[in-house]
Amino acid sequence: MHLTYSITLSSFSSIEDIYVTLEKLADIGFNQLEMFGEPDEIDLKFMNDIILSFNFKIIGITGMWGKISPMGWKRRILSNDISFRKYSENYVIKCIEMCNYFGGDKINVCLFADPLDWFDSNHGFISHNDKKNKLSKSFSMLTDLANRSKEYGINLLIEPLNRYSTPFCSNLEDSLFMVEHCENLGIMLDTYHMNIEEDSFKNTIIMSKNFLHHLHFADNNRKMPGFGHIDFDSIISALKEISYSETISYEPTILNMEYKKDLIFGKNYIEKIESKYD
Repeated sequence: MHLTYSITLSSFSSIEDIYVTLEKLADIGFNQLEMFGEPDEIDLKFMNDIILSFNFKIIGITGMWGKISPMGWKRRILSNDISFRKYSENYVIKCIEMCNYFGGDKINVCLFADPLDWFDSNHGFISHNDKKNKLSKSFSMLTDLANRSKEYGINLLIEPLNRYSTPFCSNLEDSLFMVEHCENLGIMLDTYHMNIEEDSFKNTIIMSKNFLHHLHFADNNRKMPGFGHIDFDSIISALKEISYSETISYEPTILNMEYKKDLIFGKNYIEKIESKYD
């Protein structure tokens, strides 16, 4: 069984006009996209009409958390401030409705908290108990959001980010703690973050089997696969072993408009690896 791939539109959102991006992606051979989650900034009908005109399918929404969005700093599900928590909850609800409008079936949630003045992101350490105490305060909200999401046929997915982004949900172990306590919540993994936090790509994927509904592919340098040192062979092997049938989205960092050859290289690199297992 072949794996199914898409690409994140958030990678291109500040590079060029959407028409130009879609034309290039279609020419490369992509037919599925992951829409960036900015429901207050997008004319949904206008965007949907453009996407459909190129015969793309939207598979889900990329939540815009943290510094990747001008409003990301307010999206703190783990905040001590109720106004930040409420803002975050409303943001996820809008993303659920947006995802439903585009016909997608997945949204990623990243668990940011208030900044920690004492936390040294290079060497600091937060104990498992402190993590669990912080994470457990979000159980009720995330269960409600996951149940609401399920009503639309959409998977709400926890994405662990590496410790330099957030110290509270940074690896599979943290994510499993969440999904085991929150009804209808799933997991999404990102190879860039896994490269920093996990001991083994293959073991992590196998351990996530019962909850894994989506992946982001990027190399250790945030470029397309094949431009860094991540062992994508072990990743593909593990996905085949667990009979993974959901989508995978490429999520490269794009810095200029001359990106087509890099996308083609990365796409071919992964297809060559996968062909070994067919």
